[in-house]
Amino acid sequence: MYKNVLAATDLLSVCDTAVLTAAEIAKQYNAKLYILHVLESSYSGKYRHFVKHFKTGEEIVSGAEYEETVKEELDKTCSEALKPYSNYEIKVTAGFPWEETLRWARRKGVDLIVLGPHSGRAEEKGVARVSGTIGSTVEGVVMHERCPVMIVNRPIPEERLTFKKVMACIDFSKSCECALRFAIKLAQKHSSKLLMFHMVAVPSSPRYPQAELEAEINAVTKKLERFCETIPKGIEHEYSVWEGTSPYLEILKYAREKDVDLLTMGSHTREKGEKWYVGSAVEQVSSRSICPVAVVTDPKVLLKIEG
Repeated sequence: MYKNVLAATDLLSVCDTAVLTAAEIAKQYNAKLYILHVLESSYSGKYRHFVKHFKTGEEIVSGAEYEETVKEELDKTCSEALKPYSNYEIKVTAGFPWEETLRWARRKGVDLIVLGPHSGRAEEKGVARVSGTIGSTVEGVVMHERCPVMIVNRPIPEERLTFKKVMACIDFSKSCECALRFAIKLAQKHSSKLLMFHMVAVPSSPRYPQAELEAEINAVTKKLERFCETIPKGIEHEYSVWEGTSPYLEILKYAREKDVDLLTMGSHTREKGEKWYVGSAVEQVSSRSICPVAVVTDPKVLLKIEG
């Protein structure tokens, strides 16, 4: 499935979760790992190359020499953790993080991008982390990328990255079709169990008649089974339809209850022209999930995977 995996990091002092996760996935697939660090600036336009030196805090003009210094620092930081996996390349550049992530991913033909949901340097930059948000970098990448984007909040044990339980969050949208097909490919690769989930929205008040609720759940369950009829025979799978008022809460609750290894979601809230938008459920789940979340946006995502 993967030949090239990209991890973006803004940390130099530690080898962060996104890099470690991407390295393990690259090792599983014998893929090339690319590690990207973008030098951020408080300026825009032609002044984007004015950055703070990572050691002195002094404002300098970034250039090839400084980028090489940062690259050596990052290589030193990650070398011990990546020692068992030597097939990696580090890139340091100045610019907007999400734009440079996309640029390098496309230049290298990347099949998977791995990111953390927030900047690791939020305090340093004076940016307050807001609960339930994924940050501008992840949002920008998800909105524009043509390959799966995996978001990881915390270190993942190696054995959990074989993805034996894969959950597909289904709301019957176009991008959810793509997310399901991606989940199927993972299940075929890892002999995973697929867990298809949908939440029926019920009003908090007045009380929803039980008979109507049961009828709707039965109807939606049948619709879910039809939606997922492309699942090949031999892949273990099950369907679950829960009622609730908040999709992200029910998704997270179900994932914990089933001890899921990976969540797959479509970024689908609305389509405007050719642009897809992240959506609140994706944002809330990605920022809170204890397991990785793979977001699939564009149908073209699947062309390389299925080829």
